[in-house]
Amino acid sequence: MSSTDNYSLLVNKLDQFIRKYYTNQIIRGILITTGSVLLIFLAYNLLEDQFYFSKGVRKVLFYSFNAFTVSALAYWVAIPILHYFNLGKTISHETAARIIGDHFGDVKDKLLNILQLKSQSTVAAQAQLIEASIQQKSSQIQLVPFKNAIDLTKNRKHLRFALPPLLLLLGFLVGAPSMIKDSAKRIIHNNEEFEKAAPFHFKIKDEKPSVVQFGNYSLDMEVDGSILPAEVFIDVDQYPYRMNKVDATHYTYTFNNVQKNTAFTMISGEVKSKPYELEVLKKPNLSDFSIRMDFPSYIGRKSETIQNIGDLLIPQGTKLSWQIDAENTDIVKMSFGGTIPIEINHTGSQYYTHTYRALKDEGYKIFIANAALPVPDSISYSMRVITDQYPTIQLQQFADTTTESRVLFFAGNGSDDYGLTKLNFNYSIIHPNGKQEAAAPLAIPITSTNKTTYQYQWDTRSIDLQPGDQLSYYFELYDNDGIHGSKSTKSNILNLRTPSKEELESKNSKNNDQIKDELKEALAQSKKLQEQMNQLRDKMIQEKKPNWQDKKELEKLLEKQKEIIQKIEDAKKKFQENL
Repeated sequence: MSSTDNYSLLVNKLDQFIRKYYTNQIIRGILITTGSVLLIFLAYNLLEDQFYFSKGVRKVLFYSFNAFTVSALAYWVAIPILHYFNLGKTISHETAARIIGDHFGDVKDKLLNILQLKSQSTVAAQAQLIEASIQQKSSQIQLVPFKNAIDLTKNRKHLRFALPPLLLLLGFLVGAPSMIKDSAKRIIHNNEEFEKAAPFHFKIKDEKPSVVQFGNYSLDMEVDGSILPAEVFIDVDQYPYRMNKVDATHYTYTFNNVQKNTAFTMISGEVKSKPYELEVLKKPNLSDFSIRMDFPSYIGRKSETIQNIGDLLIPQGTKLSWQIDAENTDIVKMSFGGTIPIEINHTGSQYYTHTYRALKDEGYKIFIANAALPVPDSISYSMRVITDQYPTIQLQQFADTTTESRVLFFAGNGSDDYGLTKLNFNYSIIHPNGKQEAAAPLAIPITSTNKTTYQYQWDTRSIDLQPGDQLSYYFELYDNDGIHGSKSTKSNILNLRTPSKEELESKNSKNNDQIKDELKEALAQSKKLQEQMNQLRDKMIQEKKPNWQDKKELEKLLEKQKEIIQKIEDAKKKFQENL
């Protein structure tokens, strides 16, 4: 076996010794830590049991115990464990050799000499000679059991640190467990106040009393014990008030208009309850809100914003945007028309927004709540919607009575609540056989405001009516409704009927007879006038010198004669037309 192998075995045995060295320290540290921690635990709990320390003192006890426990575990247990795994600064091989040498005196110098020679072998000129010496010395101590230099059983002496506190603790837990458990509970819950044991103690119905802000709270308190007090006071803001005695064990007191958290304790003689606090549940409050109303573009009305007014009267289709400022509020919901409330947008610490398009009359509610008061309050409002009205139209018809051209004249006016878009003239022809023929609407120019006037002239000859045809016609006015689409209103429907062939023939026959009668009458008048003119001419001839009156009379007769001749000509013309 080479000197290097002998030396490696030697170093390996030293490493095993070092691990056993730290194992011994770990065992000793556990025993010492257990004993010291239990001793302090017992001391703190017995002191608390006797003196009922305040919250501040109990905090000191709690955190100092934890600090000592962590420190003891770190120093006596954690550090040796790290060294066992060769972490941190551990003892050197030379130190281990000295410890081994204290137990095995005959190997101390040899071990140290081997380690020293090994450190010199890398630089010395006579390296081979040194390696031979290492081989010789290593083989001499190879069989020495280094680990036996540490006796783990000697740690029994350290049990005197752990066993007495442990046995004492077990004794208390068996004989007087409340001394340990109650004290430990008070030290652990060092933020709370505890009532010292007394002949009686106070018990309230709500261990954590609370009341809605600005509300009243009735405190119910019960006295429990072998001895009952004659009266009980409640200390509120360092001022005592006598509690109302219901019976020997029950007392009440009412907090009125509570606006902030209120501390209180119950007192009777030397007995004092632990401090309580009446917690005020901040009430959700709708402190401010505004509604922006964006009206439909077709009505031509600018947007408006109203402040703290919830009841609305608005045009149909208005877009509503709520900006709500709610204090002490975690959630805001809205319900429209009795539907399930929906949560609205939370845009800031206490700001909420929601948009809604108003299409019909309905009520709406705003619900506000917070974590303390999850059942929400609600505020109700109404929303009335003004629907877009139908346009109105008036119509008058005038006929050309001076001719037979059948020209019709129309005039009228129209109006709407927001605006007009178009006016159409519609007509249809119903033929004698019952077939109906509708023509395409004719657009009539109008103004696009909410009021307009119109005129229209229609020559019915342009549509080539046949005998017996019936003409039906009307005007239709459209508004600018942007919600449901343009709505229209029709004028009264007018009718015009052309005579049938039989009616025309009958009428022409009557007209011809009338014309004949007119011709006979005109011829008779003409004959009579001619006779008068002949008589007057004869008179003027006989007188040889006619006077101006006779001339004037003759001129009148001539004019009348011309008129009668014209009537005769017109009658002849009509007669020809009828034929």
